[in-house]
Amino acid sequence: MRTFLIFLLVSSANLFSQKLFTPGNSTIDSKLIKDETSEAVWYAENAGTKIEIGSIITELKKLNKTDLLIKTTVKLKQAPDAKWTDSTIVKTANFEPVYHSSFNMSRDIVLKSEKNKVTGYYLDKNSQKKDHIEMDAADYFDSSSYPMLVRFLPLKENYTADLSIFDYNPDAKKGLIKAYIMDVKKTDYNGKKVWAVKTTDDIGDKKNIVTYYIDPETRKILKQDIEMSGRKMTMETIQ
Repeated sequence: MRTFLIFLLVSSANLFSQKLFTPGNSTIDSKLIKDETSEAVWYAENAGTKIEIGSIITELKKLNKTDLLIKTTVKLKQAPDAKWTDSTIVKTANFEPVYHSSFNMSRDIVLKSEKNKVTGYYLDKNSQKKDHIEMDAADYFDSSSYPMLVRFLPLKENYTADLSIFDYNPDAKKGLIKAYIMDVKKTDYNGKKVWAVKTTDDIGDKKNIVTYYIDPETRKILKQDIEMSGRKMTMETIQ
């Protein structure tokens, strides 16, 4: 009887444990990935009123048979001359990271992914402090690419997943952490049935929630709802 109870407990633990999703056990449907450029308007909500912050242009481009470029350019309404560009290169088949860079007004970061480590640098432009990065890491997604990866997963009602991601922030998280797909629901957006994919991650200690509204046919992100530190923002795709 005791042996049976132990077996039952182990089986139950396995049943309810969440498998960690990595490039090594990827279920991404790479056939859905196509070259595209889209633009979204970024709004903040203040006392029920939407205030335009700026716009974000996102480009997906297959560089060759194996590599995919994800490039985002942020244009801020209050600082039109400010430059903010993120570029990430991943393997198209499974989103295995190759390279990531992000350059904006306050900091620069460059990360290069090798077999079992990440190298690069982080430059704080206010203090001019430069961190040289060399950290052990293997079988993960870059934190900048997982919001795009979500589009190409086998989405269905009540789908959940834990993702292994790498992030570098000298004031917060460094190294391997997790992102979480908390829930997937079918809902209506502008008269069309879409997937509402609710996510969070350890970067914000699971306090920040982003919900992506994804066209089930094209897998384009039509809208994002963002809840961060008590603030609400949205990103609405216009083309």
